[in-house]
Amino acid sequence: MSIQIGDIAPPFTLKSTDKKDVSLSDYTGKNVVILFFPLAFTGVCTDELCSIRDNKSDYDHLNAEILAISVDSLFTLGKFKEIEGYNFTMLSDWNKDTAKAYGALYDEFVLGMKGVAKRSAFVVDKNGKIQYAEILESAGDLPNFAAINETLKSLS
Repeated sequence: MSIQIGDIAPPFTLKSTDKKDVSLSDYTGKNVVILFFPLAFTGVCTDELCSIRDNKSDYDHLNAEILAISVDSLFTLGKFKEIEGYNFTMLSDWNKDTAKAYGALYDEFVLGMKGVAKRSAFVVDKNGKIQYAEILESAGDLPNFAAINETLKSLS
């Protein structure tokens, strides 16, 4: 099952790096960029999230919240956030239910790892509908940030 533009975004509640429950429904009335990434402390993931960190004001101006999600533990994500100075919410999908619901889970990743989130980007509008969906098969590729920003501009 793959997510299509216009679908209602699958709801979720995950633990944040500060050990609080964060639900997609907490952001009703705001645009949300959901970024699934494979693993903390890896090269491409660090580059991707540093790009978001460094351009956070662009997302703020577009009334968009960033939710970065991986299957890492909230403790690993907390350390990753602290070291890199990330200025957005990071969520642990430890049980992999959310990545699975979004069609963003590798059956098999590198080094024999199973159940790692695929690098993916979704834009959810103020009403909870998917307005942009990109699931990358290659973990070495980055989401199309220009297309994400264009989608957000069209919503504001």
